[in-house]
Amino acid sequence: MAARPRLTEVRDIRDSDIVTVSIASLLPANSPRLTEVDEHIQVLSETDSELPPILVHRDSLRVIDGMHRLRAAQRRGATTIAVRYFDGDEREAFVLSVRLNSAHGLPLTLADRKNAALRIINYHPEWSDRSIAGLVGISDKTVGAIRRREGDKLPQLTSRIGRDNESYPLNAMQGRLRASELFRQNPDASTREVARLAEISATTAKDVRNRLLRGDDPVPPKQRERQGGTAQPVRPAQPVRPAPARTARARRPSAVELSRLRTDPSLRMSESGRTLLRWLEALGSNEGEWAAIADSVPSHCAPAVAEMARRRADDWQSFAMALDRRVRITSV
Repeated sequence: MAARPRLTEVRDIRDSDIVTVSIASLLPANSPRLTEVDEHIQVLSETDSELPPILVHRDSLRVIDGMHRLRAAQRRGATTIAVRYFDGDEREAFVLSVRLNSAHGLPLTLADRKNAALRIINYHPEWSDRSIAGLVGISDKTVGAIRRREGDKLPQLTSRIGRDNESYPLNAMQGRLRASELFRQNPDASTREVARLAEISATTAKDVRNRLLRGDDPVPPKQRERQGGTAQPVRPAQPVRPAPARTARARRPSAVELSRLRTDPSLRMSESGRTLLRWLEALGSNEGEWAAIADSVPSHCAPAVAEMARRRADDWQSFAMALDRRVRITSV
């Protein structure tokens, strides 16, 4: 089975060899730009500095990135130009062209971006609207509108690939229902773990958890209407209750526990074990130290630090769940 194209996968062309080729041998770019900008070409042709190498698709000799530089070199009277080659298929070449044109040089116009989105939708209908939007630089709603206009031209899929390269179902209701089952089975499960298992976003998983805690239907009524379900909320018979809050003392490893773990050879004699001990020692700070550190964080940094702390808390929760599973398996 062929590997699916990854959204973040771009072949490294920065270290590829630079070669000099005849301009006459090159084909015009299969570019996201609908038109060339003559003023930009003129500016490049009049500069005294050497133009950076252009990027060319090796198999077709078609320019991927650098048509304005190529035209400028022609105006200078050059017959050759410095080139880096890209090895891949033509669809990969186009996606790379969009990435590069969005990242540097003359900005793409809105029409260019919409045209690029249309072509990528047809090349990769399995990519999500947000993924394509992030690539071409327009909103995901605009991408969705372009996709809807294509209609039956596109394959009818049950899932799409998100920006994290994970597959997510198009029927969000099913994902929410699966997440609600996972939270009922394990109320302590982290939202990130449930999101991964239910193939939904972490934000959606968090919303499902909050709805269950309130005793609400995990699927919003409007979403049920859109996807053919009942418009009336279906309240769970036994709402998920948060796990009893543990005290700060109970959450933090004690000095005795840390001392015992530090002297365990199976931890001390492995790199992963020593790393784990360093993490646990950091968590062993007393309550006063945590408060002092919190007070020292600048106000403008506090939201970002708080969000990172919450993410690390989710990571530790997932880690604890993995250890619990090991204990259950070995105790059988």
